[in-house]
Amino acid sequence: MAIMIAAQQLSRTFGPIKAVDGVSFSVSRGEVLGFLGPNGAGKSTTMKMLTCFLTPSSGTAKVGGYDIIEQSREVRKVLGYLPENAPLYGEMEVGEFLRFVAEVRELPLNERNAAVDRVIAMTSLGAVVRQRIETLSKGYKRRVGLAQALVHDPAILILDEPTDGLDPNQKHEVRELINSMAKEKCIILSTHILEEVDAVCTRAVIISKGKVVADATPEELKRRSASHGAVSITFSEQPSAETVAGLRALTGVREVASHRIAGSRVTYVLRPQPGTNVLPRVVEEVERWKWPVTDVRLEMGQLDEVFREITR
Repeated sequence: MAIMIAAQQLSRTFGPIKAVDGVSFSVSRGEVLGFLGPNGAGKSTTMKMLTCFLTPSSGTAKVGGYDIIEQSREVRKVLGYLPENAPLYGEMEVGEFLRFVAEVRELPLNERNAAVDRVIAMTSLGAVVRQRIETLSKGYKRRVGLAQALVHDPAILILDEPTDGLDPNQKHEVRELINSMAKEKCIILSTHILEEVDAVCTRAVIISKGKVVADATPEELKRRSASHGAVSITFSEQPSAETVAGLRALTGVREVASHRIAGSRVTYVLRPQPGTNVLPRVVEEVERWKWPVTDVRLEMGQLDEVFREITR
């Protein structure tokens, strides 16, 4: 796949503060990159440099083959950008605003109405197309911001918290939309919602204190989790001390690390020795002793665990 974004040692300072410190990564067509980090890590600043809203203090990047410093106008043409606080003209109606954006984007006159109709359908804005933006809910305003980023059908999308303010159904719709566009576009998606990374991202870059601290697929990151490969076993009632001792004594079990209680049900988490799969042995013991078990599952690891550990 062709590389569409290539950041090279991007840095940005604000007085004595180094907000971004030598960030390098690349994104190809067909990739959805989750750009993650705690508040103040430098995510939005990096995105503003990639979209030519901020000039780097040092380093550079190419977006769609164009240099963000020397060819910023060309960069702006090939990408769609949804900033954290998308600037919208509140006094304009939704349809009117999107037609204005289509004009600013220099779409041919005979294509503008079709382009606006397309993004209204994509972002489910039909019910508010004649409504003034200032009267919209936060969720609808966010969708108008997403629609303006898509109106010229760009090959590259940079989206800063695209589902912020959306209800669960709307979040699902936006994730489905991103998935539907993923094969044909290059997408960077900043989010604090780690389940979103699992849902739509093919890769994740984690940034902390202005530096890249991880660059891997979500599956690779989850394998770093302390819970990866663990087995959780849920009993319908508190098991006897002998049963718990039996769990601890199973071959390959390093520790019974925790238990969770929900009503009468109790869940124990068995952490294995490195490289050991204890699930078959646990299932054997459940069947052998007829334990009152309601659920046995292999844990794949948790992104939030890894995120906290990496950015601590």
